[in-house]
Order: sequence, then structure tokens, then C-alpha cells
Amino acid sequence: MVHALLFFLLPSLAISASATHLHHHHGDIKSIHFSLYQHETINKTGYLIVNGVAGPHVSQTTTPFGTIYAFQDPLTTTPTYNSSTVLGTTEGASITSSLDGLRSLSVAKITLNMKSHKGSISILGGTHNTKPSDHPVVGGTGDFVFVQGYVTSSPVDLKGITVVYKIQFHLYWPPYATN
Repeated sequence: MVHALLFFLLPSLAISASATHLHHHHGDIKSIHFSLYQHETINKTGYLIVNGVAGPHVSQTTTPFGTIYAFQDPLTTTPTYNSSTVLGTTEGASITSSLDGLRSLSVAKITLNMKSHKGSISILGGTHNTKPSDHPVVGGTGDFVFVQGYVTSSPVDLKGITVVYKIQFHLYWPPYATN
């Protein structure tokens, strides 16, 4: 299938064991940067809702133009699901927006339950199924209220029934949100 947004035609978010949780304060700007791994299993955590009308057939990396895909995937600390801690979920949908079947418009809500931060981040943007894609953060809840920044989704393993994406978070709070 295809990767679309946080990522996500076939998205899978998770935090890596080597995830770096960096808190920076530059003047009045607070930031955090870390990575998770998204695990998406076809017909278990991600489903093809509407098959598209033109272009390539469904594969691990492509779907026909107009395909609608919905998902609710776990986010973990490592790329290997069985030996990893689940720190959140990503849920959303994507629509294949290119005739070559490699790009999608995606919307997702990423819910995180980490030791230092709990809440959700909403993202919206374009996803390339086989290359890293940046998705702007458009909102947040809980500890992520007023958060800004972007999330980068990169394919790690696109073979088999479960696909894996590395999700890198680059989050910033404006000065008025850190008081």
C-alpha cells in the first residue's frame, strides 16, 4: 500500500528507543525533538475505504488516484513492534492525489502518552509514499496546546503486511504558551 501522512496512506508512527527527547529554551522559545515508529498493518490498523479510479494498482507503495485510506496505528519506541513500548497512536485518513499513485493528501491526529508530555498533535499535509515527507502541525491538546512545528514521516520498512515509518517530531511553543 501507499504511505500517506503521518504520515499517511499506510502510516505507522512510533518513538524509537534511541529517541532523543531534547528540551531547549532559546530565550522564551521551548522546543522538543524526538522520534517514534508508526506500525500499520493492512486490514488490521489501516483500511482501504474507496478504491481510486486511475493509475497503478494497489501495492505496498502505490494506490490509484482518488483512493481513500483510513488508519489507527500504534506509535512505538523502536522499529520492531514486539520488543517496543507503545507511546501513542496516530489516526487519520489520506487520499491519493497523484496519478502515479505515490502522493497523498493526509490528515492525522497523533495522541501521545509519554512520561513528560501527554496530549495530541494534529497534522495536515502532503505525503510521498517512498520518500521523507514533512507535515505541518496545525494544532494540539493537553501538553501540546499552542504547539507549532512539523513532523517528518520517513519509510523504514515497506515490505509485508505491516509497514513501518519513522516519525520525527520538531515541536515549538511560542513564548505566550510556556508560562
